[in-house]
Amino acid sequence: MLNNKKIAVDFDGTIVDDAYPAIGKPKIFAFETLKKLQSEGYRLILWTYRSGKSLQDAVDFCKNNGLEFYSVNSSFEGEVFDSETQSRKIDTDWFIDDRNLGGFPGWGEVYNIIHQRIEFRVDGKEVLAYSKLKKEKKKGLFW
Repeated sequence: MLNNKKIAVDFDGTIVDDAYPAIGKPKIFAFETLKKLQSEGYRLILWTYRSGKSLQDAVDFCKNNGLEFYSVNSSFEGEVFDSETQSRKIDTDWFIDDRNLGGFPGWGEVYNIIHQRIEFRVDGKEVLAYSKLKKEKKKGLFW
């Protein structure tokens, strides 16, 4: 399945446990999920607060774990950021970050939210989110 959807992914606390400026342990299923999404045609953007050497360390860590990104801290590779004419917000379809409202749901949940097109919205009395997935019997990471 090829598509042109872009997913911006945070590094610290999302791909790895937060140990900034050091690199934490990989989150369970982080690399497996991201590589699966990439194999399905999603363009992955590393979107992180890191810069300089700590950014390069994160990029190298991901590469050593078999993951290379479409771009890093930009909407596309080679983009030149001009603060006079552009916003730092990048052009992407989804952001995956541990600082989401409600926290990081885990990589199995992230994968299913993307594939089941689950929306986060207020509907009357309740907020509908990935809680739908928690109620279902899980058969594995990807079902």
